[in-house]
Amino acid sequence: MDDTAVAILTESKTIAVVGLSRDPAKSAHSVPAAMQGAGFRVIPVNPTADTLLGETVYRSLEDIPEPVDVVNVFRPSPEAAGIARQAVRIGAKALWLQQGIASSEARAIAEEAGLAYVEDQCMAVVRALSGIRK
Repeated sequence: MDDTAVAILTESKTIAVVGLSRDPAKSAHSVPAAMQGAGFRVIPVNPTADTLLGETVYRSLEDIPEPVDVVNVFRPSPEAAGIARQAVRIGAKALWLQQGIASSEARAIAEEAGLAYVEDQCMAVVRALSGIRK
C-alpha cells in the first residue's frame, strides 16, 4: 500500500470532494459517503447541487469557508491541473486523484507547492485496507 496515501488519511480529517455526484450509484457518491461513514468530514464541491450527504455543497474549492486537509478529485484527468491550482490557493495539505485519474501537470503543481499527492487510487479502498477511522 502507498505510504503517502496512508499518511494523508492518517493526518487528515476534512476532505473536500470535487465532483461529488448526486447519483448514489456512482463511485463519486459512494466513496465520499464511505469516507463520511468512517468519521471524516466531507465537504461536497459540485456546481449543480445544494446539499449532498447532508452537507452544504460549494460551487468551487475557493468558496469553502473552512480549512481543508485534502482535496479528493472525481473529475476527468484534463481538469486535474486546474483543481490542483485551486487546492494550492486554499492551502490544502494534500491532493488526491481518484482511481482512473492521473495528471503529470497536477502532480507537478501539487509537489511544487508542498502538497502530498496521490493519483489513480481509491480513497475508500486505501482507508478500508489500512483500517483508518476518525
